[in-house]
Formats: sequence, C-alpha cells, structure tokens
Amino acid sequence: MLRDDRRGFLKLFGAGALGALAGNPLTHALAAEPTAATDDFFVFVHCAGGWDVTLWSDPRTEATNIVDPPSTEFVDADALRLWEDATLDANAKTFAPIVRGNLRFGPAIGDLAAFADRLTLVNGVAMNTVSHPDGTAYAATGRHLAGGRSVASSADVCLADALGTSQLFPSVSFRYPSAYVGSMHDPRALPLRVDAVGTIARSLARANTTTNAADRDAVNVLLSQEALALRAASHGTTAANGYAVQVETLRKMFGGSLGPLFDVTALKAANFSAATYAGRFQGATAVNVSFAIEAMKRNLVRSVALTCGGFDTHGTNYRTHGQNLQETFDLIAGLLRAIDQAPHPTRLGAKLADHVHVLVTSDFCRTPGINATGGRDHYPNNTALIISPKFLGGTTFGSTRTSDLLPQNAGTFSDGVRPVGPPDVLATLLQAAGVDPRRYLRDGDVVRALLRST
Repeated sequence: MLRDDRRGFLKLFGAGALGALAGNPLTHALAAEPTAATDDFFVFVHCAGGWDVTLWSDPRTEATNIVDPPSTEFVDADALRLWEDATLDANAKTFAPIVRGNLRFGPAIGDLAAFADRLTLVNGVAMNTVSHPDGTAYAATGRHLAGGRSVASSADVCLADALGTSQLFPSVSFRYPSAYVGSMHDPRALPLRVDAVGTIARSLARANTTTNAADRDAVNVLLSQEALALRAASHGTTAANGYAVQVETLRKMFGGSLGPLFDVTALKAANFSAATYAGRFQGATAVNVSFAIEAMKRNLVRSVALTCGGFDTHGTNYRTHGQNLQETFDLIAGLLRAIDQAPHPTRLGAKLADHVHVLVTSDFCRTPGINATGGRDHYPNNTALIISPKFLGGTTFGSTRTSDLLPQNAGTFSDGVRPVGPPDVLATLLQAAGVDPRRYLRDGDVVRALLRST
C-alpha cells in the first residue's frame, strides 16, 4: 500500500519545483479563477463534403434556368420516407414539398420535420468558396483560410473559453474542424480532439500488471492532498492550485463513475435504437452523439462538436445522398428527443433541452444542375440550421434566387446590403449565449431578427 509521507512529498516538491511550475503558462491558466458560470450546452455538427440543400432546406421542384430539381431519375426516392411523387416531366417525378408551419422542406429532412417549430433555417448563406478546407473553416470560424491555415478560433472553442473552463471537458471535438488560434484563450479551452469515443476509452485504459485501480487512485488522492497542503502553506498559490486541479481532473477521468461515459457498449445501450447505431451512414456518429447527451446530463462538458461525413457526392453515388441526409437529420431528431426527456444537471425542474444550442453546417452546398455522371458538384451557397431556445423556431431567414440557387441579399448589415454569411451566423449564436461576439470575431453582425426577445 502507498504511504502518506507528507514531509517526503514536500521535500521532493520543493521551492525549486514550485518556481518552475509558476512560470508555466498552462499551470497558471489551470489555477485561474473560472470564468462566469453558465447552465447552457452547445452541440456543433458539421456535414462534411457539401450537402444538397434542394433535398431538405431549400426545396426545388421546378426546372428553371440551370436548376435541375431532385427527381426519381437521379435520387433513390424509395429510400426517403417523406418523398411523395409530384409531376416533373414524362420521364421522372420530383417530390411534393413538406410544409410545416412557416417552413418548407425537401423529403430528406426525415424525422426532424416533427420539430419544425424549433428549427431556425438560414438559407442563402454566401460561402464565397468551393474549396472543402476553406468552406469547412469558414463555416466553423467565420474566417477564410490564409496559407492553408485557420486564422481564427472556431465557435466551439470560443464558447468553451468564455463559458466552460471550469468543466471537466470544456470542449470535445470528434473530427470537427475545431481551431484554437492565438494566445487570447484560456488553455483549458483547447479542445479534446479525437476520432470517436472509443479513442478516449483506449487512451484512458491502464494495465493492471504492476498496479491496480485502487493503487492509482491512492496515488492521485495523495498528490491532491499534498497540492492542497502546499497551497495553504505557500505565499503564491498559483502553481500548487494548478497542480491540484490537474490531479483532481485525472481522478475524475479515471474514476469508476465516468466509466460508462467512455464505454461504447454502454453508450449504444442509451438514447437510440440498435438500428440507429447500425446506420449505413451515421451509425458510428450516433455513438458520439450519445456521448454528448450523457456528458451534458452529467454536466461534464460545455461544447461537443462532431462531424457527419459522406456528403461529397459528385457522381452516381448522388443516389445515396438523400439517404445520408435523412439519416443525419433522424439522428439530430433523436438528440432532441433525448434532451427533451433529460433533466438539467444543475437547474432543478428544468429540462436539458431548455439549455442546449445546436448548430448544423456544411462546407457549402451542391450545384443546382446535375452533371454528366448523375451527380452535383461544389457550389458557393449554403444553409445553417440552428436549434436553440434563444432563437425563433419555425423561422427561415435569407433566400436564394429561383434561377440559379445563389444567395440573395438578406438585408442591410454594418458593411452594406448583402447576403447573410457564416460570420453573421456565428455572431448571432455567441450573442444568444450571452457572449460578446466582438471578443472573438473580427467579422459578422448579430441578426437580431433570429433571436427571441428577452
């Protein structure tokens, strides 16, 4: 067994070590007072590859100029539950738009149509790029790449910095285009970037060859006690306090109570059906979404960001594009159902759903015209989907031209009349969260027409 030798520890961890730690900016950040507390959580979803908005957010059912509507000639319509045939021409059928209140959808919206009164659509988002890396970064950070690199932090990192540094995991990023740029952020906001929940589980695994779990926990208990004792005896508490935070975080991460949070089998037993986890396109992503739900229920995260892949369909594989969209939106609908049923971890009597904000984006959208191989290519238009108690649900902002699906002017912004852009979407989300957008964003106006009055 381990022996609590306090004097030995103090001798080992003496003034010289404290001095070295005090000069470490990471330790200083870990010891800093937490930022203002918040009861809100954030989920970011990026649909990588560029989605076809004509199939869900900006339905097109008439051939006009360069627009080729989705039709049974190119789309596997039988796989889309909400597809109802409508006349297009002698050779193919298009679909009848799904109308839910003030919103019009294409059939790929799937189960999410049932939540129309909570959805905020921003159509006609001007991307000004058809490059995957640039569009991805622009959607997440509000800035185009420079020299192939992000020049600003992504919104998930900004919110973790502003609101989540006291969390065990301020920001978790599953293949999401998270970016931590500059020196203005608290280092605790640096996202935990992994491919999947299983990666975290493997990184936390420890062999029992020479020590067991009880031994390792005893070590961490000892280190935590000694760090607190050092803090009480020190003139400057920064280093010892920072060390205590690190050790206590390790205890929580290795503790048995958190085991199910990183156990893929346990996560698959929660929140969704077996069919969801076996999904052709987003089955693996469903495990990461289940992690997000369970971590929010335990108040362990501030922001979880994840990627749904498979949307870069240029050829005949466009037939599967609608199925991928449907599976993705079914998954988001499942997320909403789960948080509707879950109590808030710190607000007595409140639902988790009352304090969760979801932003869904893509690189850009796909061309309005079908190419020679039966698919669609890259196009500098986009849609952003927001689900938030601070946003007006059942609302569409922005629009595209009937003739070519390009963004139309959405109003007068601080830099003139123009379409809405990713910086405006991100600025509005930060504003809704109670964070000053100017603290983090160079560009973008708050679109107050999207926000509920408070």
